[in-house]
Amino acid sequence: MEMMKIKNFQQAEKQSFSSKIIGRGAEAILVHKDGVLIKRRIKKGYRHEKLDFKLRKLRTRSEAKIMAKAVSKIKIPEIIETDDKKCEIKMDFVDGRVLSDSLDDIPKKKALKICEKIGENVAAIHDIDIIHGDLTTSNMILNKNDNVYFIDFGLGFHSKRIEDKAVDLHLLRQAFESKHFLHWREYFESILRGYKKSQNSKKVIEQLKKVESRGRYKGKH
Repeated sequence: MEMMKIKNFQQAEKQSFSSKIIGRGAEAILVHKDGVLIKRRIKKGYRHEKLDFKLRKLRTRSEAKIMAKAVSKIKIPEIIETDDKKCEIKMDFVDGRVLSDSLDDIPKKKALKICEKIGENVAAIHDIDIIHGDLTTSNMILNKNDNVYFIDFGLGFHSKRIEDKAVDLHLLRQAFESKHFLHWREYFESILRGYKKSQNSKKVIEQLKKVESRGRYKGKH
């Protein structure tokens, strides 16, 4: 799982006077520079140099294509520029709080509305066959207007399969159960309520039940 840990802006590590590293993951770093966010895929010393560059370039291109498609349906950072040579994506910086750090501090009624919007957003990208691949509240930003932005499409891919869409929801459910355990059931019910706007919601939610039952069965053995 390509988990990107985003720090509070005030605690961000300085890279230069106008540039700060605000997130580090296994595959990339996030740099905030002059109002722009740069996602830069880092070199892997254990891989052959040419293979490493090829993989980083392909993954950068793939993520950029997915983001360019998703932005027509939901709120995400808009791409400014993709640089194949540097294996980086420059995008708008979304000013807000990481949802994983703020959802449980929000009044319940408002939090449930936010969760319903999350469900609507997942439905919107699933209806254009985009699978996020790492749906967690750590990959969502809540801005001052209570808009939810999805970020980090590094594990995203295209798929029409109902199974893939159900697994995407299952990962989101697991993330809520782990991070927001006090209210996760109510939160996830609101997410599913929002997801019902998907044209394939019945099939996906039915498949989700099968995915979850497989997980419970494995847990007994």
